[in-house]
Amino acid sequence: MNFLFLRRLRTLSLVEGVSTLLLFGVAMPLKYIWDMPLAVRVVGSVHGLLFSILVLQLFRAIKIVPIERKTAGLCMVAAVFPFGPFIADKWLESAGRESS
Repeated sequence: MNFLFLRRLRTLSLVEGVSTLLLFGVAMPLKYIWDMPLAVRVVGSVHGLLFSILVLQLFRAIKIVPIERKTAGLCMVAAVFPFGPFIADKWLESAGRESS
C-alpha cells in the first residue's frame, strides 16, 4: 500500500510538473502572442486542479507512507516552480527508500 501510494504520488507530481511546463511554454505564448486566451483557461484549470490534488496527496503521504513533514513541505514549495516537481521526485524517491 505504501509503495503503491508513493509511486502514484510521484507520478502525480511529474504530471503536475508537465502541466506547469505546458502552461508556461505553450498556453501562455498562445494567449499573449497569438491572442488565444482559451488555451490558458483550459490548461490553467487542469494545472490548478492537479496542483490542488498534489498538495492534498502530500498531506496524506505524511501519514500513509510516511514521509517527513519537511519533505512534504519542500515538495509543495517545489511544485510552484516550473521544474520543481522533477527535483521533488528525487526527494520522494529517497523518502520511499527510507520508509521501506
